Amino acid sequence: MFQLGKTIVSEDIIQKDFVCNLSACKGACCIDGDAGAPLEEAETQILQDIYPKVKPFLRQVGIDAIEAQGTFITTEDGELETPLINGADCAYVTFDKKGTALCGIEEAYNQGEIDWKKPVSCHLYPVRVKDYSEFSAVNYNKWYICDDACTLGKELQVPIYKFVKQGLIRKFGEDWYKELEKVAEKHS
Repeated sequence: MFQLGKTIVSEDIIQKDFVCNLSACKGACCIDGDAGAPLEEAETQILQDIYPKVKPFLRQVGIDAIEAQGTFITTEDGELETPLINGADCAYVTFDKKGTALCGIEEAYNQGEIDWKKPVSCHLYPVRVKDYSEFSAVNYNKWYICDDACTLGKELQVPIYKFVKQGLIRKFGEDWYKELEKVAEKHS
């Protein structure tokens, strides 16, 4: 681990390779697991504001889940997350003709309906950020459903920090990312 400003960063971010392989995993990270996508406080208001424009891109079961639970939920631990459909799929998930899970929010963004791409936690994946009072921990979340992404990343020689560059810049800023690149260059 190393420190960048007020972040403690796992070396896995610069040492391990990763490139999403949707043709292999079919977007399993959006439909597997037992929790919705983590949200930042400010993102809850964004979700409320954009929901009318995102709604046409969603499946009816997702709309039903959102209208029953809200555009976001607060867990028993006080964490903010996207709601789930019957404890499984993210309520914002859609599927293409090949059965690959896609994000309805991102689809609305791609179609120019909204100017917010998706929750930053989704943009950062497989990186997870945990905020503490004095610092933020920046870690690689290894999950077996992403084994094909690790294989593809290794084949293409793309380290995690490069794969999630835009998400890291969105979360921590351009200057922070440039410092990360310097650390990565020293480790290579």
